[in-house]
Amino acid sequence: MSRFWNEKTRNIEPYVAGEQPKPGQKIIKLNTNENPYPASPKVREVLDSIEIGKLARYPDTSSTIVRESLAKYLGVTPDQVFCGNGSDEVLAFAFQTFFESGEGAAPLLVPDISYSFYPVYAELYNIPLKKIPLKEDFRIDVSAFCTEKGGGVAFANPNAPTSLLLDLADVEEILKANPDHVVLVDEAYAAFAGQTARTLLPKYKNLLVTGTLSKSHSLAGVRLGFAVGDAELIEGLCRIRDSFNSYPVDCIAQPVAATAIDEREWVEENVRKICATRDRIAEELRNRGWKVPESKTNFLFASPVKMSAESVYTKLRGKGILVRYFNKPRISEYLRITIGTDEEMDALLKAVDEIAEGKDA
Repeated sequence: MSRFWNEKTRNIEPYVAGEQPKPGQKIIKLNTNENPYPASPKVREVLDSIEIGKLARYPDTSSTIVRESLAKYLGVTPDQVFCGNGSDEVLAFAFQTFFESGEGAAPLLVPDISYSFYPVYAELYNIPLKKIPLKEDFRIDVSAFCTEKGGGVAFANPNAPTSLLLDLADVEEILKANPDHVVLVDEAYAAFAGQTARTLLPKYKNLLVTGTLSKSHSLAGVRLGFAVGDAELIEGLCRIRDSFNSYPVDCIAQPVAATAIDEREWVEENVRKICATRDRIAEELRNRGWKVPESKTNFLFASPVKMSAESVYTKLRGKGILVRYFNKPRISEYLRITIGTDEEMDALLKAVDEIAEGKDA
């Protein structure tokens, strides 16, 4: 621990990302919820056409071409769209923009089991936080979010790592119960769910929906996230962005993202394949005795049978298959398994069977 760190740096508990393979290591990577299929070939055409001279200039601060493409894709207007370096940065801007900090501020309400960046940001920005326990079946307790007094609400839908979807009627109940505060619905996985809270935007000015191109559009390496909401909310995000980093999305990411967004058929076909594989593997694991809730994401939240989740995680890792294990209360007997290609998922099933048979080598 450095003697030059300030108190916040010494005390904060950072977010821990999924393990990344070392260069040259042969791994089946099912631990970070990436898309196993490549982006549209037209993205390659964009990359090949970028003039090196453009790198000498700052990018468009407003990410105009991305916002216009997203607006068309999402069915909103460009002034309702905000872009950033991945949804993590967009979430960070949103926390700073809408939720009060300091002693005496009303707490931000979040599920006790959800995206683990929420408490990190709350601590980093000194935002009081109140965790609302999920129900026994891991579903969000809607009534609690409607009755607790807070200074805003943030939750992922579908939720992570539980993979469960909250119906739009329930999302609307939370919005109605918190009319004076922003309700942030993190839709990183909405493309795999078949519904989106964006349909509620015309009715609720306090609704902010965040999303990412990492999962559905195969652009995790580009880092392009967005928020959609009333123009007043988007203006607030821009004020914070321009007080911190007015050039967040680089000049390569912008045309790449805009092109990928316009390739709807390519994206929809990849999403369809992932959902089909997800449902097949969920059923295969259930047939082996695993507990697997119905997933509306591109991953499974799965509890092994006759063996601890940590042990299965370790044994899979020894076989060159990475999944995600969370050593946390209530979910320590579950693994989060990203949906890969059919071949990768069949390799996972084979490894699971070998582990069950005691073949760990």
